[in-house]
Amino acid sequence: MSEILQRFHDAMRHKSADELADLYAEDGVHEFPFGGLPAYEGREAVRAGYTASWGASPAEVKDVELVELHHTTDPSVVVARHRTVVTVNGKEFTIPGLLIIQTRDGRITRTQDFMDATAIAAMRSAAA
Repeated sequence: MSEILQRFHDAMRHKSADELADLYAEDGVHEFPFGGLPAYEGREAVRAGYTASWGASPAEVKDVELVELHHTTDPSVVVARHRTVVTVNGKEFTIPGLLIIQTRDGRITRTQDFMDATAIAAMRSAAA
């Protein structure tokens, strides 16, 4: 599981929708419970959604720091708290996040992606 999380964070660092989507099962789902965004249902929806969102974002990812990793009673589920450091127009922002990742046969079947909406709004404001 830690390898999948490392590869997930690497995809974030590279802003690579292909790297991220390749971690998912064909029917994997990526949800944004607090983001007001529709879920990406299926590997290709993850690829398309992140290609669009990361491609449109002027943010440059400097680092993704794993803050905490929790293993649950279900060995297919981990909870990871992280901080993503980005720059936009020369300003640095730290965006806290939390991922709940479930896997099957070495692939992600479900991700719940919680992001700090206030930090994202500040970052977007700097991009305007």
